[in-house]
Amino acid sequence: MTPDPIAIAALVLRHLEALGVAGTVGGSIASSFAGEPRSTIDIDIVAALDEAHVDPLAARLSSEFYVDADALRRAVRTKASANLIHSATHLKVDVFVAGGTPIDARQLARRLKVDLGEGRILYVHPPEDIFLQKLRWYRRRGSVSDRQWRDILAIVRVQGGRLDLPYLREGAAVLGVEDDLDRALDEAAVE
Repeated sequence: MTPDPIAIAALVLRHLEALGVAGTVGGSIASSFAGEPRSTIDIDIVAALDEAHVDPLAARLSSEFYVDADALRRAVRTKASANLIHSATHLKVDVFVAGGTPIDARQLARRLKVDLGEGRILYVHPPEDIFLQKLRWYRRRGSVSDRQWRDILAIVRVQGGRLDLPYLREGAAVLGVEDDLDRALDEAAVE
């Protein structure tokens, strides 16, 4: 089976939503919606999971995914991430438990609904939030990830004047990436 990351992300979100758990897709999928499309090797989802959701979620996903419920519980306790593996395609889904960064709650509140047709819905980070997450990952990787930086610049170039600069500046200050934000805006020539 050929991996379809968007369909797999929508499937995981559907299971989360059925449990009353808000989730939003970030990473390269959200970056592709906000900037320039590119292929992905995994799926990133931020979800407002708590321990009460772990066993029901594992039960819902277990027919199509490898799920380590203990890893999910650890992720909930530490506000970190755990992996799901789609059995048919071996595509990895990184589930980041909301609360791991100061802006997670805002990302969930601001998520954008994308109608994929045929009753399939995908929630993605809006451009500003995926931009901030990419800046954060770029900084965490020691400012050496060309792929992250290309994604950042693509978002700025595609979104241009539609970007909410006050929101970006506030979020960049919270995450400690103000200098990277300024550099990206300068390189993409956005004022």
